[in-house]
Amino acid sequence: GLDAELSYVRNDVVNHYALSFNLLIPSETNNLHFSWHAKSKVEYKLGFQVDNPMAMAVPQANISLQGEVPRTLSVFRVELSCTGRLDSEVTILMQLNLTINSSKNITVLNFKRRKMCYKKLEPELKSPASDRNSSKAIFDPVNAAPTTSTRVFYISVGVCCAVIFLVAIILAVLHLHSMKRIELDDSISDSSSSQGLSQPSTQTTQYLRADTPNNATPVTSYPTLRIEKNDLKSVTLMEAKAKVKDIAISRERITLKDVLQEGTFGRIFHGILIEEKDPSKEKQVFVKTVKDQASEVQVTMMLTESCKLRGLHHRNLLPITHVCIEEGEKPMVLLPYMNWGNLKLFLRQCKLVEANNPQAISQQDLVHMAIQIACGMSYLARREVIHKDLAARNCVIDDALQVKITDNALSRDLFPMDYHCLGDNENRPVRWMALESLVNNEFSSASDVRCAVCLPCRFAVMACCWALDPEERPKFQQLVQCLTEFHAALGAYV
Repeated sequence: GLDAELSYVRNDVVNHYALSFNLLIPSETNNLHFSWHAKSKVEYKLGFQVDNPMAMAVPQANISLQGEVPRTLSVFRVELSCTGRLDSEVTILMQLNLTINSSKNITVLNFKRRKMCYKKLEPELKSPASDRNSSKAIFDPVNAAPTTSTRVFYISVGVCCAVIFLVAIILAVLHLHSMKRIELDDSISDSSSSQGLSQPSTQTTQYLRADTPNNATPVTSYPTLRIEKNDLKSVTLMEAKAKVKDIAISRERITLKDVLQEGTFGRIFHGILIEEKDPSKEKQVFVKTVKDQASEVQVTMMLTESCKLRGLHHRNLLPITHVCIEEGEKPMVLLPYMNWGNLKLFLRQCKLVEANNPQAISQQDLVHMAIQIACGMSYLARREVIHKDLAARNCVIDDALQVKITDNALSRDLFPMDYHCLGDNENRPVRWMALESLVNNEFSSASDVRCAVCLPCRFAVMACCWALDPEERPKFQQLVQCLTEFHAALGAYV
């Protein structure tokens, strides 16, 4: 693995993103080690809780439960011992209360961990009687071979499911063939979808403009982009900096605030950018940057991938606006700020029962988000720009539920569970990639459509997004049409 650190408090700023992790501890690990120190006098109180005392004893630390944080870098140990009485997953809470200069202002840090505890197996004592009876056959209903009737039942169910699935695929293909004569212009789909969202209607003719000039000659195939395996890694850091030199700004204009996301080598900050012409004015921005231990290849990939949407203008796209590439400074990439942040983290938070959500998310809201993503991707497809990593993790959202598609810079580091290596030292979003991209390294708007199966839509359209033949997949324009109709139908019943 990589040598890295995850700081909970740095320069008197609490990293709430790091504290939100509830990490799973391997069952064979019995000790946790924490590094800490303070620049000035800081008093602390330490406490522990476990949700199942029968499975785990209260954790013990090798320091006192109350005292003063050491002024030099020190390490303390927390012992997590299972009782061995029963099998259970135990949630551990370590609460650290910090007080500066004996003031009443107390900072509370809650560290959550999970550990599997297992019951200790007692050695079996064999009796002479058991030895005499050991030769007797014992019927095991779990491991017994299934009977003929059971096999016939499972085979029948499997065949029925396969037939139903094939029929659904055939119907979906026929449905998409009938839709291919309807090619929706991107600019018209943008304006009409906005009207449809504000005033839902069951009529769909307002979205169909087959008589417009851009629809007179429908697109019959997707532009294909062939990418070599080490395409991005072949670019040097000097070349990457040269490509963004025209939008480079001074480091003095950037102020970093809270850490929004943090990975092994990358971070995303909430930052402030001072206007160049009027220093009294400032605006909020996302700041993507790297840690000290980031390699030159990782820095180069961040700069190169950040340029994917540069120069494009669409209300559902979020390209970079500035970079900072001064010598002696960590490279920084700036994007306009969206106050609800990463779409994947936002949707995950909405699923939590205990989350204090500022707004409930309905099915119609989700379809609204999907329409915006499809509109942005339709714009990219018409300009023959291939995203290659369309996902909620590469989108951002604001409090008005406006969604914008971003590049995938740092996504591999910030969302490592979404990427997998196939043995060639390259991490890819394998679960959502099209077959031609995995096998032949071919990317197109059709392969981007394959990633769009997560959009809320009818099963027939989703099935066609999964089609092995890229030509059989719907265009993003057609997805906009389908989702807009779906949104109007939902509005008719709300």
